[in-house]
Amino acid sequence: MCRFENDSSPLEVLQFPGICSAPEQSEEQLQKEAEALFGKALKSLIKNRRREGAKLAAMVGERLEQVAGEVTATRKLLPDLKQQQRDRIINRIAELEIEVDHNRLEQELVHLAQKADVDEELDRLEAHVDEVRRTLEKGGPCGRRLDFLMQELNREANTLSSKSISSGTTQNAVELKVLIEQMREQIQNIE
Repeated sequence: MCRFENDSSPLEVLQFPGICSAPEQSEEQLQKEAEALFGKALKSLIKNRRREGAKLAAMVGERLEQVAGEVTATRKLLPDLKQQQRDRIINRIAELEIEVDHNRLEQELVHLAQKADVDEELDRLEAHVDEVRRTLEKGGPCGRRLDFLMQELNREANTLSSKSISSGTTQNAVELKVLIEQMREQIQNIE
């Protein structure tokens, strides 16, 4: 420890009047400076959140376009798939060389087509995609709404998958689920 001629410690020296001083600030001045710093921090936070929100919205928008593309591709496959299913059953019956009631056969074919019909699910997927777009365009706090819409999209993709009658529609349903999950993960970061 450093000692001075009169055996004063450095701490004692600092306590001498006028050695160490700071200008006194009024409580009012401190309040103004604190408010200014808080305002600056708040503006920076808002700017950063807007920038991050725009990036998240762009990413979700890209995935939405891909979801819409998968829905369109699935819709285009359906007429051929239904006809292939019908032809496959009729050919199989012909191979068995059995007599069938054609009215009953038609009823069964209609029933099978109805079970495999996914137009309603595709319509709902399109409606949910449109609603996600509207929600993103609206802006503001929308995380909960988007999370709910992701659940709805996923539900329709699951139904589409369960009704699938071909590997093509199964692949489309899997791709939909992957895209929806990617969006859902990002939406968890949205307020």
